[in-house]
Amino acid sequence: MEEVPDSETHVTVGSPDAMQDLGRRIAGLLRPGDLVLLTGELGAGKTTLTRGLGEGLGVRGAVTSPTFVIARVHPPLTGGPALVHVDAYRLGGGLDEMEDLDLDVSLPESVVVVEWGDGKVEELSDDRLHVVIRRAVGHEEVLDDVREVVVRGIGARWSAGAGLESLAGVLSAEQA
Repeated sequence: MEEVPDSETHVTVGSPDAMQDLGRRIAGLLRPGDLVLLTGELGAGKTTLTRGLGEGLGVRGAVTSPTFVIARVHPPLTGGPALVHVDAYRLGGGLDEMEDLDLDVSLPESVVVVEWGDGKVEELSDDRLHVVIRRAVGHEEVLDDVREVVVRGIGARWSAGAGLESLAGVLSAEQA
């Protein structure tokens, strides 16, 4: 059964630079303990968005795909939270593999971003952002750099008045 989001916002992103900028904007709303799930096909822009999140959070180190190391921790350069970037693509559906990463230990003081985390990490938090990135299609053709992004806030953290109103404003500003 798919969870009904407490709030949902849509935005069209026209380039990788705009995707990275969207990540910087979203980062301004994140705080320690936030869980962000990223969904999208290979090359959709998940890592590019995460790079922007890292810039917005002011973390150390270049944010790159953690596909081969599975998880990378980027400590803060300022007083903000660390960014824990996980790529669950190569992990099976078993919760045991995710538990081995000890994400529940990192979550309270970090922002945890999980690519390919659908069905694998939802139990970590009742409150999370789920970002779905799709290639835009126009008149039967795929538009190369254009992406349709859906940001779903799930749980009390992102319910109306608790954060997503601000997020909607951030995303609306992105479209302008």
